[in-house]
Amino acid sequence: MNGQNRSDISPGIQVNIVLKQDQRTGKLTNGIVKDILTKSSFHPHGIKVRLQDGFVGRVKEIL
Repeated sequence: MNGQNRSDISPGIQVNIVLKQDQRTGKLTNGIVKDILTKSSFHPHGIKVRLQDGFVGRVKEIL
């Protein structure tokens, strides 16, 4: 599943995100969602989340 719909994402699920500095390379970072930062129900580039380890990025895959 892609991470464009806010309803698909909840705290505690495992996701792959792309960090701001990795957007050009597309390198993914794996982690557990702590907070959902995007307020809208849909975002074409992925919902922005904060992982439990503090990284912030847009969800590319829901695992």
